[in-house]
Amino acid sequence: MNKIFPNIGSERETDRLMFSLVHAASELEKRYEAALFPEGLTGPKFAALSKLVLAGRPLSLGELAGELTCVRSNITQLVDRLEADGYVVRLVDETDRRTVLASITELGLAHQKAGAKRVEELLEALSESLKGIDLDAFGKVLSVINLTGT
Repeated sequence: MNKIFPNIGSERETDRLMFSLVHAASELEKRYEAALFPEGLTGPKFAALSKLVLAGRPLSLGELAGELTCVRSNITQLVDRLEADGYVVRLVDETDRRTVLASITELGLAHQKAGAKRVEELLEALSESLKGIDLDAFGKVLSVINLTGT
């Protein structure tokens, strides 16, 4: 552990655990992004397309922002990128012409499905590597960290 974080200055197990979790989270994010990259996707693009697939209908940008728990300005930029890729189109809501909807295209659906397959393969590999680990105990550790905000 000291090779990754040589200057933490502590020998407490909890300190080493925290830095191990930070490193593991970073590594998981890299693998997740790498799995999506061949499909022309990033984590946020995949998440947005997945929300549109799950909704089964076009979503307003406000709804999509709410589903992704991000601010409207971020969702506008994300939809701009998805639209430039040909993965979504913007539509005007016929019931309220002030509302802009994001609708997944056939190309977007194909890339979302391919991305979902790659993510599933990543999850399977992770599951295989965690065999023999007490996942209940690990889950409790993560729950405590999430509940305490530390």
